[in-house]
Amino acid sequence: MKAIYPGSFDPITNGHIDIINRASYFFDEIIVAAMINSEKKYLFSIEERKDLIETEFLHKFNVSVVSFNGLLVDYMKKNNIKAIIKGLRTVTDYGYEAQMALTNKKLHREAETFFIHSTEEYSFLSSSLIKEIYYNKGRDLPEYVPEHVLKALKSKY
Repeated sequence: MKAIYPGSFDPITNGHIDIINRASYFFDEIIVAAMINSEKKYLFSIEERKDLIETEFLHKFNVSVVSFNGLLVDYMKKNNIKAIIKGLRTVTDYGYEAQMALTNKKLHREAETFFIHSTEEYSFLSSSLIKEIYYNKGRDLPEYVPEHVLKALKSKY
């Protein structure tokens, strides 16, 4: 079965990577969707975010990366995808993601959302936190993001 893992990934973190790797054991194909949220201001362009994800999963046979505008459920319908993967860090995440799962189900009856809890070591990690740390000169981030993401952050700052 195909599953889609949507997110902003600005930038992708080791927490995202962990969720994708763990999900890849349960689904035949994982499509990582770098999305555009009109409410967010991005550091990396959609092309850059897609490239950073593709670089990480270059040799993972069942992970592919896409980007698109519009509703996730419309993309799912067009591409015969029924499973959505969502990572959860906190109870706050669950509240937001549960609401989104119910909305997606209402818009696409066949859509099912599968929640994967983050591992303890990544339970605090977010792309926003990474950008804040890096922006404020906290450069020691190798345990939070891959080396190629560190290089991309350095080029932005």
